[in-house]
Amino acid sequence: MLKTILSIAGKPGLYKLISQGKNMLIVETVDAAKKRVPAYAHDKVISLADIAMYTDAEEVPLSEVLEAVRKKENGAVASINYKKASAEELHAYFAEILPTYDRDRVHNGDIKKLISWYNILVSNGLTEFVESAPAEEPAVEAKEESAAE
Repeated sequence: MLKTILSIAGKPGLYKLISQGKNMLIVETVDAAKKRVPAYAHDKVISLADIAMYTDAEEVPLSEVLEAVRKKENGAVASINYKKASAEELHAYFAEILPTYDRDRVHNGDIKKLISWYNILVSNGLTEFVESAPAEEPAVEAKEESAAE
């Protein structure tokens, strides 16, 4: 699901990929307005599926972090007000979600953006962050390997 949810630099909120045109994407806001706008080739567009958070050991995909927030909040909007929270409160909240996050490379703005995105997604009924299909892929790969031999 996160593959089609996009963040566009310089534009607030999240967008859902609707279609592709020549040198642009047609996206729709992920909110009640459902406003469609073009995203051009010069816009910095990134899929939420391509984002990860730094930890002490390795990077954790955003989908897993969002799922951890969903479990902590029982599927509801985040209990912390990220706009008014202090840096210490933000880091304490994030430590509950991802205890091994890299405190040097994950900044206040990153935590605020994560909570903001989570709230947008949950408020609009998008709560399936982790794909359940990958369990079937290894079986397909195994068949391809045996066919190649």
